[in-house]
Amino acid sequence: MSLEALLNHTCDIYHIKKEGKSPGYGLAASPSFSYPEEPDIAGQTCHFGIESRNVTVTQTAPANLMDAKIKLTLPIGTDVRLNDKIIDCATGLAYTAEQPVNVRGHHLFVYIKREEAQKPL
Repeated sequence: MSLEALLNHTCDIYHIKKEGKSPGYGLAASPSFSYPEEPDIAGQTCHFGIESRNVTVTQTAPANLMDAKIKLTLPIGTDVRLNDKIIDCATGLAYTAEQPVNVRGHHLFVYIKREEAQKPL
């Protein structure tokens, strides 16, 4: 089986941006982090490897919270970075990327984490 046959999903990748704005009055700038409105990489082929042992659902009101750590497989050369926002094109769910791993120059995998709110790790 080839890697291309494994990559049966698509995702959008947003690189985190660091900005430092001073609040004024001679105070030093403090860093703030945000994601752009448009994805840096749109429609990237990938594979979400979901294992049920890595997913927990907490009952809250008015909705359930899902915490999940998922292995995302990407083709080699994909520009994915620590704390990037990954959105599954099929479901619209947003994840935060951990450190990407290059597997012998063949493909990349990165663990992605979903929490109650999208935020950097």
